[in-house]
Amino acid sequence: MRIDFDPQRTDRGTFYRLLTAVVVPRPIAWISTVTPDGETANLAPHSFFTIACVSPPVVQFTSVGRKDSLRNIEETGSFVVNFAPEHLFEQINATATDFPRGVSEFTAVGVEPEPSLKVKPPRVAGSPVALECELHSTVLLGDSTVVFGRVVHAVVDEDVMTDGHPEAARLRPLTRLGKDEWGTFAGVREISRVPYAQWQEDRGAR
Repeated sequence: MRIDFDPQRTDRGTFYRLLTAVVVPRPIAWISTVTPDGETANLAPHSFFTIACVSPPVVQFTSVGRKDSLRNIEETGSFVVNFAPEHLFEQINATATDFPRGVSEFTAVGVEPEPSLKVKPPRVAGSPVALECELHSTVLLGDSTVVFGRVVHAVVDEDVMTDGHPEAARLRPLTRLGKDEWGTFAGVREISRVPYAQWQEDRGAR
């Protein structure tokens, strides 16, 4: 037996909790930005995050409501996506606190920053990967804003690389689930995609 949910008849909070419980796991973009005067660095996790385009490289995340990250990006035109690893779990969660604008999460939570190469916002020194982005565009959808960032520089710790490629087992990504649940790295399964010609050949051999 299935349970039906009509978004037109379900309150926002209930449907939000439904969506975040079934669209799982979600990668976390740990977004760093700066205020227009460059005095305050903001840092916050956003779990509505993915790749939007490969060439040019563009990533996207969604700000639900108008948060400091979104305001800073609109006013400065840049941001950094810092990878969210398991070992920084408590700090990542702490930066989701609704600190007043003008309070730096880097300072309040005790996250060490490091200078970026091509954009003004700092990177998270302890994060193994950082994507420095310039604002490409935004799209307003109801109560949320989708932010598209063109990646202008990427940096990866050599400790998480194997044969020139970042390895999930070394990155140990942290992900978001429903409610207050978070997902940790549980291993990797590998399987190759089968080209159509090979698929036909295999079926013909049966």
